[in-house]
Amino acid sequence: MVFGFGKTRPQHREIAVTDLASMLAANQVLIIDVREVDEFAAGHIPGAVNMPLSTFQPSRLPDAGDRTLVLNCLGGKRSGLALDKCQAAQASVDAHVAGGFNAWQAAGLPVAR
Repeated sequence: MVFGFGKTRPQHREIAVTDLASMLAANQVLIIDVREVDEFAAGHIPGAVNMPLSTFQPSRLPDAGDRTLVLNCLGGKRSGLALDKCQAAQASVDAHVAGGFNAWQAAGLPVAR
């Protein structure tokens, strides 16, 4: 067996963009976008907070109150890595956007710039 292959990764809860849009409309979610600053500036989910993965620290996540924190990136890989960091730090974040910002745009949902 090749090292690194065949290892089971922790499962992260994925939220579909259509569900996320409903949750946003009901003020039930706070989105943390882990893309870099220039990517975020070029377009992001309205209301998202930018915390780039390159400097991401679970201890610096904002207090979402009674809302659910959901991580987002372009396609799901970086938000998954950020979730791994959250899990290691025992932060109570366990969800990210299925398909990331690409899926959000593909669904024709609003984009903030």
